[in-house]
Amino acid sequence: MPVSSNSSVLQLQLLLQLGDRLKRLRKSQGLSTVEMAKRVGISRTTLSAIEAGDPAPSIGTYLRVMSALDIVGDLALLAGGVMRPATPNTAAAGSIHNAPLVRIVVSADTSRHRIQDLQSLALHEEAVRRVRADPALLQQAQAVLQKWLDARDQRSVSLWVEWKDILEHGKWRKVLGRTQRAQELRQASPMATVLPPEVRKRILREVRALKEGVVFENTCMDRQ
Repeated sequence: MPVSSNSSVLQLQLLLQLGDRLKRLRKSQGLSTVEMAKRVGISRTTLSAIEAGDPAPSIGTYLRVMSALDIVGDLALLAGGVMRPATPNTAAAGSIHNAPLVRIVVSADTSRHRIQDLQSLALHEEAVRRVRADPALLQQAQAVLQKWLDARDQRSVSLWVEWKDILEHGKWRKVLGRTQRAQELRQASPMATVLPPEVRKRILREVRALKEGVVFENTCMDRQ
């Protein structure tokens, strides 16, 4: 199934892959998190968020980390539009050869834990967006949560109590983060109930497509 470039699932996966790459590069250069954070001038918490592919840090902060790891040139390729068509009326422009083809394959880690968390994260980002826009959906999630609390199921009660505070005060970063606690909260979440079935199905389809690999192909003539 084709996945649109504006797919929230694809964007999440690209950030996760970027974070993983930055973490691997740091380790390959023998840098601890303390050393790296000091070199970049950020906290270890912010560095951890970047290496987890969290969208919260600014693009400037990501750029500083990339610079410290000596891969800022990767961003320069995008910012500089290096893949350009040849200048008109030059030998290169008159070449009979096909334009260079750029082929990029994006795929998700298919291990059960990673793919499920990607799916959960995408569902929650969409649910939070809708709840922010429609207070009635927030009340719906709160009503579901209260039913669960009234049932007095002790296995998840601590998570549900935390969810009550999140819903009351809009502490969405707690559940949209890349921490272990955020993952646990998403597993005990009332937010899925606010999503229409068709939205859930779309996100699940996009996750399945990423498992198989999404291919982007562009010639240099597309990069104008």
